[in-house]
Amino acid sequence: MSARNFPEGFLWGAATAAHQVEGCNTNSDWWHFEHAPLSAARESSGDGIDHWHRYAEDFALLAELGHTAHRLSVEWARIEPAPGEFSAAALGHYRDVLTELRRQGMTSFVTLQHFTLPHWFAASGGWTAPDALERFERYARTVLDALGDLTDFVCTINEPQMVALHGYLEGYHPPGVTNPTLWRRVGRVLLDAHHVAVHATRQHSDASPGLVVQLPVLAPARDDAVTWAFCEAMRREIVDLYLDGLRAPDGGDWLGVQYYRKNWVDPALPTLFAAPPRGVRTTQMGWAVHPEGLYEMLRRAAGTGLPLYVTENGIATEDDDERIEYLESHLSAVARAIADGVDVRGYIHWSAFDNFEWSEGYGPKFGLIAVDRIDGFRRTPKPSAHAFARVARSGRIGELRSAFVSAVGMAAAR
Repeated sequence: MSARNFPEGFLWGAATAAHQVEGCNTNSDWWHFEHAPLSAARESSGDGIDHWHRYAEDFALLAELGHTAHRLSVEWARIEPAPGEFSAAALGHYRDVLTELRRQGMTSFVTLQHFTLPHWFAASGGWTAPDALERFERYARTVLDALGDLTDFVCTINEPQMVALHGYLEGYHPPGVTNPTLWRRVGRVLLDAHHVAVHATRQHSDASPGLVVQLPVLAPARDDAVTWAFCEAMRREIVDLYLDGLRAPDGGDWLGVQYYRKNWVDPALPTLFAAPPRGVRTTQMGWAVHPEGLYEMLRRAAGTGLPLYVTENGIATEDDDERIEYLESHLSAVARAIADGVDVRGYIHWSAFDNFEWSEGYGPKFGLIAVDRIDGFRRTPKPSAHAFARVARSGRIGELRSAFVSAVGMAAAR
């Protein structure tokens, strides 16, 4: 038998986010954004995949599939439906959720803020409001007082640089703004919000706080001085600002690396990003598949001196064989980083289930588990889910393909 690629105790799991799976998050900025005239959102999140009611069976299924960790988010819009008014029922629900997760033996990674905001907070200026940090700190303290004893890892803010980029420069996430000045300003406010949440976590729980950042590989679309300089400027705003910011006293205990793609930067385009070059393999999202980039960004993230967890990585595809190829190449990149001395302690796949993918709606299929939203939200693990389970149990990438072939055969025989 081949040697293990991942050490004993390495955490394996998959991720969800509240707005994408729970359903009917009507008090959030995203719900209002989805329903606004001329919205960039292709459809409403609606009922999600009804995880609000089905979390227990979902966690049991994930545990059966060999997961030892799960990343989820709690929903600020439910917990604080009006300024300073906190819902005991919502906090009680999330206590039930985390209690069930612990009963299933899975380590919890709990995200305090995953893209969505309460509508009242967004309407008062969101992250540009003068009291944004105070309001976020109050929310974080309340959540940690109520749930901290059931939380292992706190993910303060999900992908702050993407919140700033998509919402304030590209404009296809709320609040739908395209303002370079606000983009830079919000990015720094979000980094400060992370520091505030780290401080609150240390004061109000024994959980381990960290930041989760998407770290794309950025390259110039053309080989000229202007494009190279612009690419470097974008890298400073999207990558370096956040990694360097973790060296502050309240930087956190660990870092979550989220990786999907390589981007080509082009200052001549209104979108600032060019389509991948012809011949480059892409996903349903139009993202370039570049597994070497995960190794590269883990090495870059290791420069913070913090332990690392891959807290999101996955592919949007209807072709499960393509998902296996993606997993094989990207897990190999993680294993290579570990072999080279990078302290990576877990891998959390995006996503556990096919779910609502923000402005792209329900079209992109990232999940290890399919969900039939017409037939009673029926869950069906894909062959890739069973193959991932084999690797989670064995720590060996070499078992991924054979387990997948076996799972495909069993599915065909049913």
